[in-house]
Amino acid sequence: MSNLIFDKSLPIAIGSDHAGFEYKEQLRAMLAADGWQVVDKGTYDIGSTDYPDYAHPVAAMVEDGLATAGILVCGSGNGVCMTANKHQGIRAALCWTEELASLARQHNNANVLCIPSRFVPYRTAEQMTHVFLTTAFEGGRHEKRVNKI
Repeated sequence: MSNLIFDKSLPIAIGSDHAGFEYKEQLRAMLAADGWQVVDKGTYDIGSTDYPDYAHPVAAMVEDGLATAGILVCGSGNGVCMTANKHQGIRAALCWTEELASLARQHNNANVLCIPSRFVPYRTAEQMTHVFLTTAFEGGRHEKRVNKI
């Protein structure tokens, strides 16, 4: 298991349901402006939709090594997190602060960030995304624990 920060030669997969659509669109633009290649797995408008339809494709891209990381957004963050974690090798983390995003990477080697759009301001979502993508896994005693997952 590597303790490197995410590989910019691979894209980031991003997805949301209707409740997370606006945050997803803003995060997608921010990531592209930061030089990331981004693959948008939907949704593509604010019409009511089902979060698994977007969480599964994002998690599958990370699981298959086609994306370096995933970002998922829904109202509570729980639905997309539960869905993503059904995939082998996915360690999706529901975060609502920068510290949690950092710890998810440092201690759990999380590879999918799940954001609750109804409970965090957009600025916090942006900061968590930045921290998540720039924080390395510490390995060491944490690697043994992560390997037990």
